[in-house]
Amino acid sequence: MKKIGLFILLTLLMIVISACSSSNAASQVKIGISGSDTTIWDYVAEKAEAEGIEVEIVRFSDYVQPNLALAEGEIDANAFQTVSYFDAFIEEHNLDLVPIATTVIAPMGLYSEKHDSVDDIPDGGTIALANEATNMGRGLLLLQDAGLIELEEGFDGNGSVDKIVENPKNLEFELIVAGQTPRVLPDVDASIINNGIAVDAGFSPLDDAIFHEDETATPYINIIATQEKDKDDETLNQLAEIYQSDDVAEFIFEERDGNSIPTFVPLSEIGY
Repeated sequence: MKKIGLFILLTLLMIVISACSSSNAASQVKIGISGSDTTIWDYVAEKAEAEGIEVEIVRFSDYVQPNLALAEGEIDANAFQTVSYFDAFIEEHNLDLVPIATTVIAPMGLYSEKHDSVDDIPDGGTIALANEATNMGRGLLLLQDAGLIELEEGFDGNGSVDKIVENPKNLEFELIVAGQTPRVLPDVDASIINNGIAVDAGFSPLDDAIFHEDETATPYINIIATQEKDKDDETLNQLAEIYQSDDVAEFIFEERDGNSIPTFVPLSEIGY
């Protein structure tokens, strides 16, 4: 009888240990990012740990591997890309990935050394634009949002100036390499500068741009993505909720000095 009792006790202990192990495993998340800066995710991970979620941040050096690793199940989610990039990538590679939350937008801005507002840009003024199709397209959309031009109906985001159908100020466009857009500011009325290039040049979109993207620039909002089969996973969605909390938003504002803007919009607003 003692042996039977001991056997039952050991069996129960093994069940409890196994259950605990399963519970712990369910609360572990591998999140993939691109680049070496983990500041924001370190903060999110600390908050998640207090709620029983252990976050492992996996760094990648490019914009390709985080999605491929996610598709292969090497990580549970990733957070590094815009909606526009994500949509194009999963279509090209035929991957069953979906966004589960929005995070930030790194706003492209219109900068000027000559004018304090968009309204001050004169008739016949010159705007510098990146000459690469994707960045040019994003820049043209920014100009449309600023009320300076109108693009053809159904504009697909790939830029070329012949897709402008209305140009009431008869603006001229100087197409240059994206990295040169800050340097031409003395020579143009305004220049559209990518977020990273602007920051490197000492500009802040919120403080220095005369117009910049906001949450209405839905193709350029960043997302947390996961596999289709995991989109309703409780732990992943809890982690997304933690990211979208008010104090994380405040931390992002302070840490990024406005260079990344928390943009927690519903998935329906980005087409999902």
